[in-house]
Amino acid sequence: MKTPAMFWVAITTLLLITVTIMVAMNMSFSWVFYLTVIGQIFVAIMVYKVLTDHYYTDKTFEHFYEDKPFNYRK
Repeated sequence: MKTPAMFWVAITTLLLITVTIMVAMNMSFSWVFYLTVIGQIFVAIMVYKVLTDHYYTDKTFEHFYEDKPFNYRK
């Protein structure tokens, strides 16, 4: 089963938020250090997975942004 790229983004984000919380709570340096190293490895894996993901769309730069179309007038 292939895991989607957004799974890796979510796991990496949660891991690095955990590191931030651990630093704020003055946890042991060794725990923070090892979790930071693991987080850096997860960042590299995440970048690889996102860049090699087979995501296709029919949108082009002519569509501008989805939340505010180019021809939007108010």
